[in-house]
Amino acid sequence: MKVIGMISGTSYDGIDVACCEFVQSGDLVEVRVIGFESVAYTDSLHEMIADSMPPRKVDMERVCLLDTKIGQAFSAAAQSAMKKFKFEPDLIVSHGQTLFHWIDTDHKAKGTLQLGEPTWIAEETGVQVLSNIRSRDVAAGGHGAPLVSIVDQLLLGHSAQPEGALNLGGISNITVAGSNLTPLAYDIGTANCLLDAAIYAHSEGKYSYDADGKIAASGTVDQALLAKFLEEPYYKLPAPKSTGKELFHLDYLIDYVGPVSSWNIADLMATLLELTVETVAIEVEKFNLAKLYIAGGGSANPVMMARLQERLTNCQVLSMQVLGIDPRAKEGLMFALIGYLALNGQPGQIPSCTGANGERILGSLTPGKGAFVLPQRPNIQPTKLRVIE
Repeated sequence: MKVIGMISGTSYDGIDVACCEFVQSGDLVEVRVIGFESVAYTDSLHEMIADSMPPRKVDMERVCLLDTKIGQAFSAAAQSAMKKFKFEPDLIVSHGQTLFHWIDTDHKAKGTLQLGEPTWIAEETGVQVLSNIRSRDVAAGGHGAPLVSIVDQLLLGHSAQPEGALNLGGISNITVAGSNLTPLAYDIGTANCLLDAAIYAHSEGKYSYDADGKIAASGTVDQALLAKFLEEPYYKLPAPKSTGKELFHLDYLIDYVGPVSSWNIADLMATLLELTVETVAIEVEKFNLAKLYIAGGGSANPVMMARLQERLTNCQVLSMQVLGIDPRAKEGLMFALIGYLALNGQPGQIPSCTGANGERILGSLTPGKGAFVLPQRPNIQPTKLRVIE
């Protein structure tokens, strides 16, 4: 089965598109990534998304505009990949762009909103589309995250020692797996979102991220401020748990550090990078992980990766690349896998990782140019995933 998986993450810098081909034999699923590309949002759409993120308030006109424009951008990204890689998918899976993730005062997920109207994709590509991926898990009592744990468990669930998979996007999330463990996954906290918010605000929109961590590398960690950041109550909550820009945003920084004009940006960036490293290290050490496989945008930050390797002296820090997965493509592959599972009548999440009260098939299906196309006979539920060249 050929599936395109697409996502724009909490950094909202563009749309990741993974063209994947799945073959299943028994409980083993093999996946080949035929092609991957990341398509940047236009400056105007990126600015509109940035100006609509929490804690900003928006009206329904803005929601409608974003839903349409993001849907059209995802459609264009899918068409670009189909043409570039000569790929004719059976299904397109679109996560869309998260604009709000509703966590109530009891720390339970009550709702989640991803924008990007899927009918634009279906209309313009003629391919059936699976979308609204997270909501079913939330409706079943889960957090709708981290869904990437389905990939991690299939890859690492048979390892003799406890191992972890870490995603460093806007938010950091971790999956802990092993042959003698019930899989566990949760959002750790901020990875890049506070770093991105700080540089974007300080540069007045000139820079949206710290390229190669150069600004952070030029600064000095403020240990007192780091200790203050580490007192954040979210870090002490039990898993499963999830978070996002509803908590970690520019106003959050200003409350801790003061007005933007007063910042020493190099020192602040160094401190925020160390916050990411330290919060990850605390969780890795809690489970005595032998290996940690890293993906996401942060895996391309040499300063962040070096600090993780220095800090985690008893854990082997590796790129997800050693398992055959381009770290940039992991989330796209994950949504493609969820689509493959959905069409085969199989759950796309792990209750012990999301907190849901049972396994669920994920997503809502929009028809392409014809009738829905489903497998004649659904495959059995897989327990292993192999990435092939």
